[in-house]
Amino acid sequence: MHSKTQEMSQVERSAIAKVSIRLVPFIALMFFINFLDRTAISFAGPNGMTADLALTAAQFGFAAGVFFFGYIVLEIPSNLALHKYGARRWLARIMVTWGIVALLFTWVSSATELYVLRFLLGVAEAGFFPGAILFLSMWVPARHRNKILALFYLAQPLTTVIGAPLAAMLIQAHGAFGLEGWRIMFFGVAIPAIVVGIVAWFYLVDRPDDAKWLTQDEKNWLNRELASEDRAKTAAHGRMTRLAFTDGRVWLLSVIYFGLIYGLYALAFFLPTIIAGFEAKFGTKFDVFDKGLITAIPYLPAAVALFFWSRDASKRGVKAWHIGIPALTGAVSIPIALYMGSPEATILVITVTACSIFAALPNFWAIPSRFLTGPAAAAGIALINTIGNIAGFAAPYITGLVKDSTGVYELPMFIVGGLLLLSAILAFSLSGRFQEPVATATAAAR
Repeated sequence: MHSKTQEMSQVERSAIAKVSIRLVPFIALMFFINFLDRTAISFAGPNGMTADLALTAAQFGFAAGVFFFGYIVLEIPSNLALHKYGARRWLARIMVTWGIVALLFTWVSSATELYVLRFLLGVAEAGFFPGAILFLSMWVPARHRNKILALFYLAQPLTTVIGAPLAAMLIQAHGAFGLEGWRIMFFGVAIPAIVVGIVAWFYLVDRPDDAKWLTQDEKNWLNRELASEDRAKTAAHGRMTRLAFTDGRVWLLSVIYFGLIYGLYALAFFLPTIIAGFEAKFGTKFDVFDKGLITAIPYLPAAVALFFWSRDASKRGVKAWHIGIPALTGAVSIPIALYMGSPEATILVITVTACSIFAALPNFWAIPSRFLTGPAAAAGIALINTIGNIAGFAAPYITGLVKDSTGVYELPMFIVGGLLLLSAILAFSLSGRFQEPVATATAAAR
């Protein structure tokens, strides 16, 4: 009996290690490019685009947020299509499509064209993020899922750590090929999406049985574990897509995610603009590359916080407070940031906010797959992400609109804090509502 237990443990470790090495870094690279293309407008705005296109703060916020209109409309159908046709084909198709649209930003010439392209970018990207979450969730059993999702989610803060200086360097190539720097930046971040999307078609595999890099024992173990969980969730909650829309827990998670994403995108789209305002507020002088480096500062500690907070959640199992404490910390810190008396203090407090938001997100996404399976999982995860991405539109637009009305960013940041506080309160209410599935197949084998 002992040797059988040890054998199963070795197979489990090797299977999870191979999935972590073979799939997670590549999906994370796709996510890195995805988030960079989505937020490239935040770097372009204060570095020439806003002036060249004569945009107000509200117009800039609308352009940033209109992306989510097309994204929201097509997200659930896109995720159901991924479940039907397979992640390899669908994620590759999404990536190449958004890369082509992103490339067109190089030649945008008016606010109207900017709105149209941002809308089309949302249409093209629809389904990528929930599709990636669903894809990874279909490869590992629940007890390993939080670790896998945390490794995947590291790509998001690292997008800004690497992407902000990269965008700054591209912007500094102003005049090359007769283009403004911000246009060169759009071109430079679009090409990788097309290239990696083509590679994804040949690199990704849809299920363990298709993975030549797994041994037969590893395939059998993964299939047995995942099938056991699937049966348990189906018996308790069913596979039907409509259940995802009527389950109160899905809607509760959707509201929590709304607050988290509101904070994420308010920070992502307006932090470069806030940093650009340091000159007027504090009398500082920064060139474009300096601003890129300053923008990146909060996100490196955020990546570290994400890793260690998720590591703790993996050891203990995800608890309500793994989401609630970070959300509460972000709610308190974000309004305070704009009352600091120096650039250094402002960035320090914003860093606390970034750490809080990113610590909560991967732990949040470990929860839906605990009680949803099959098409219901595809629909439920997409629904939660869809509601969250309504915040993706609301955050930049409301932030810009209120800033235009008041002339300052303090009130918009209090709105961010209030929504993060709501997420924190609801997150603490999750305690005891979601239990991890029991790996009955392995237990029986042991």
